[in-house]
Amino acid sequence: MRLLLDTCTFLWVLGGTADVRGRVADAFRAADNEVYLSAASVWEIAIKHASGRLVLPHPPDQLIPAERDARAILPLPIDEESALHISRLPDLHRDPFDRMLVAQAIVHGLTIVTPDPLVLQYPARTMW
Repeated sequence: MRLLLDTCTFLWVLGGTADVRGRVADAFRAADNEVYLSAASVWEIAIKHASGRLVLPHPPDQLIPAERDARAILPLPIDEESALHISRLPDLHRDPFDRMLVAQAIVHGLTIVTPDPLVLQYPARTMW
């Protein structure tokens, strides 16, 4: 399975929170699954950290690559096809980062790992 972590899911994985459990935790740990973190999530984390709305133990430019590598999470760049696909999505969610994740999941055949009820309404594969 090819999984795309929602921003909050990635942060919960880093924090070792109990919010990531059951089949989500099993899927994340399964060696045969590919797990991705979108550049959109990295951008969101960097913006929130810079504005003081997200406290991290280290700056994002150090923390994210180190944690991604330590957990074998692959980077997913923002591509033109995904950006253009956003215009075809129903207007269910106002968050541009979440809309990009949905578009990337659809375009690249990924399953979004998210608890967000608005994301669950899109025509993308989800898991929680």
